[in-house]
Amino acid sequence: QVQLVESGGGLVQAGGSLRLSCTASGRTFIPYTLGWFRQAPGKEREFVAGITSGSSTYYADSVKGRFTISRDNAKNAVYMQMNTLKPEDTAVYSCAATIAVGKVVTKNDYYYWGQGTQVTVSS
Repeated sequence: QVQLVESGGGLVQAGGSLRLSCTASGRTFIPYTLGWFRQAPGKEREFVAGITSGSSTYYADSVKGRFTISRDNAKNAVYMQMNTLKPEDTAVYSCAATIAVGKVVTKNDYYYWGQGTQVTVSS
């Protein structure tokens, strides 16, 4: 079992930056693919960014070039640096973990989820 806890959300003006963190307890992160998803009000949860166990990164087109995902296996943590934020980035952001290999983007393929952290970008 893996327990995930996010932090770092908040209110920021458009063009600003935030850094989200997600720490895990229960098992080592090392073999897991880790992802960030977001869900805006009235919308489906969508994939944002992922990082494989080998630290290959991949992103949704909507955030490519603005968001950066990274991991620190020694701290059992995954991070997402979000720059040049836009109002349409407003959502609850959740981290997730899966033992599936490769660039996993489907939410149903992730086994473990955090509770989420709110990110609000004002215009």
